[in-house]
Amino acid sequence: DPAFEGPYFQSHNAGRHREAAEGLFAAGRAYYCDCTREQLKERTGSEHLGYDGFCRERGLGYAAGRALRFRTPDEGETVVADLVRGEPAFPNSAIEDFVIARGDGSPVFLLANVVDDLDEGITQVIRGEEHLSNTPKQQLLWEALGAGPPVWAHLPVIVNEKRQKLSKRRDKVALEDYLGEGFLPEALVNYLMLLGWGPGGDREIMPYEELERLFRIEDVNTAPAFFDVKKLTAFNGEYLRALAPAQFAAACVPWLVAPYAPWRPEAFDKDVFEAAAPLARTRLTRLSEITGYVDFLFLDEPVDDEVSWHKAMKEGAADILTDVRAGLAAVTGWTAEELKGVLLAVGEQHGLKLGKAQAPVRVAVTGRTVGLPLFRVPGTGSAGSGCWPGWTPQIRRLAGRGAPG
Repeated sequence: DPAFEGPYFQSHNAGRHREAAEGLFAAGRAYYCDCTREQLKERTGSEHLGYDGFCRERGLGYAAGRALRFRTPDEGETVVADLVRGEPAFPNSAIEDFVIARGDGSPVFLLANVVDDLDEGITQVIRGEEHLSNTPKQQLLWEALGAGPPVWAHLPVIVNEKRQKLSKRRDKVALEDYLGEGFLPEALVNYLMLLGWGPGGDREIMPYEELERLFRIEDVNTAPAFFDVKKLTAFNGEYLRALAPAQFAAACVPWLVAPYAPWRPEAFDKDVFEAAAPLARTRLTRLSEITGYVDFLFLDEPVDDEVSWHKAMKEGAADILTDVRAGLAAVTGWTAEELKGVLLAVGEQHGLKLGKAQAPVRVAVTGRTVGLPLFRVPGTGSAGSGCWPGWTPQIRRLAGRGAPG
């Protein structure tokens, strides 16, 4: 129903707010008060003790500058039936006679909110626990206006790694930011569903339909929920690995064709990327990482990462590259088996296991110490092998450069 969806503007309902305030006054549920803050401080000795009920029985009528206060019951307690927190009880004696309309006649939020909810037929109020302290006041207003209160549910706050409540001024809280980094919507929904609630058992990764079926708001915890970016990232990696190769490749496209992609647009080869995509899919935790895994396939100049170079180019690395280059001269099919055979032979020649022998080669080819499986790097292999014969110029470049001093 479009009418139910709004939008609603509280300011458009000012007439109803005034009508409700006047009705409460006429029914004896509210009274006018001309006390100033200074007078209250003088009587109580503090600005923080709340209102002392001085004007309750003075019988004041409306006049400019007089606030309208709700007459809180003297005895008993207000019990809030909360789906998450049970039935917290608030002694009425501890609830001050709170202001519902200011001295200029404008309603305060508490009254306006209740009137709007009544007019809009609100039956459930689900919000953060920081609003629980206002709930007994709102419930008293609902009842004074002749209606039963809605079903309340106050959810735990979400905190950051310092156990501070998440703040849009300090923390990254906009969904757009996470989507822009390459978090999948499905992973975000799955993780957010588990903040303060769990389906039971050890399983956490599950489709939305199953989460929806299992979820009960009564099972939500009352303790603060920790927004763990590392766990969200792990969730996202699981969802990326679950994508079909074609789905993963399509999901990467916005980052591959973006203006800030590190290669010339015409240098990007869709077929080469689609061959590399299944290899990258098992390593990414967010889609924005994709360019760092495949950039060497499309750049005019090889990736030159000083940190990786210094890490891999230890003493003897230049000799390894020279020998690998010589071994590659005999390669004809550019298959993974041939390339691995060259590395094994060079490693044996230098007394190194395969991992140590291939470290400088990986940096020579990809520019980095970690990346796609070295022997399955896709490209334009002469025998259609899917391996990349561009190994040679990179190896030649770093072999001539030598090990760092």
